[in-house]
Amino acid sequence: MPKTIHVLAFANVQLLDVTGPLQVFASANDIARQQGLPAPYAPTVIASGGGAVNSSAGLAMLAEPLPKQPSDTLIIAGGWGVYAAAEDAELVSWVREHANGCRRVASVCTGAFLLAASGWLDGRRVVTHWTRCEQLAQQHPQLQVEPNPIFINDGPVWTSAGVTAGIDLALAMVEDDLGRDMALDVARQLVVFLKRPGGQSQFSVTLSLQKQGNRFDDLHAWIAEHLTCDLGIPTLAEQAGMSERSFVRHYRADTGQTPARAIELIRVETARRLLSDTGLPIKRVAANCGFGSEETLRRSFLRAMGVTPQAYRERFSVSAGADPVMP
Repeated sequence: MPKTIHVLAFANVQLLDVTGPLQVFASANDIARQQGLPAPYAPTVIASGGGAVNSSAGLAMLAEPLPKQPSDTLIIAGGWGVYAAAEDAELVSWVREHANGCRRVASVCTGAFLLAASGWLDGRRVVTHWTRCEQLAQQHPQLQVEPNPIFINDGPVWTSAGVTAGIDLALAMVEDDLGRDMALDVARQLVVFLKRPGGQSQFSVTLSLQKQGNRFDDLHAWIAEHLTCDLGIPTLAEQAGMSERSFVRHYRADTGQTPARAIELIRVETARRLLSDTGLPIKRVAANCGFGSEETLRRSFLRAMGVTPQAYRERFSVSAGADPVMP
């Protein structure tokens, strides 16, 4: 029997949160049939009440009503409509009860907010879209929100980062179910990475410093404008109007980072912009960002973003070509 994959949608759902994972499972079915094998999956879009569901992209999709029988895998999509969905007591109750009979429960992007409302994420390591990690952590302090992973598998519960990360999550599920060869075949067919390099930090490397109302926001802006200057503790403490000891203590408490690590992240963030927006040689980028050498930039960039500066430029530069990205 094929594994039932139910993707939960709602009004103003993010279209790719639904169609990305669905296409992964559909492609696995196509490949299996080409090999003379039965389709391993039965993917379906579901929604409260069934019928047409409008996505935030303006495209409507036809959904089945919420099933009474357990799913093998329940995937909750995200999007602007998820916050209203998370306040729908009847829907939240259905998710809570239905998930009990599922082998796997997952969320894509901000779908984590609905899954969190059901209680299924309590005490678990989770991820969501990088712009909503702090909000999720504040609303649900019982969760262990990690801002960088593309997806997290914590027991029977899976969560993914933003939008296209749902494809990564679904590929990992296919690999878990059917093996690496099938997952690799699907990735090749879709022209995506089986396991993309780096994490969400490729898109917001200074995420961990961005706390609303942080007393050091002005200092961070000053650092970004003086990356080639002396940025030792005495200089930073003076700029912040604190004693050195008080500065180090309060900085770590407020940002969760040491000053040295924060400076490295801000330098990497600046390098990221120069790599994507300019054609400056990497050696010049390193100098402009205050790195002592190109090799120091490379090590810091790799540590923060999971990819080398050259690989990042090839992937994200505005002048980069459109060659297919193969696994």
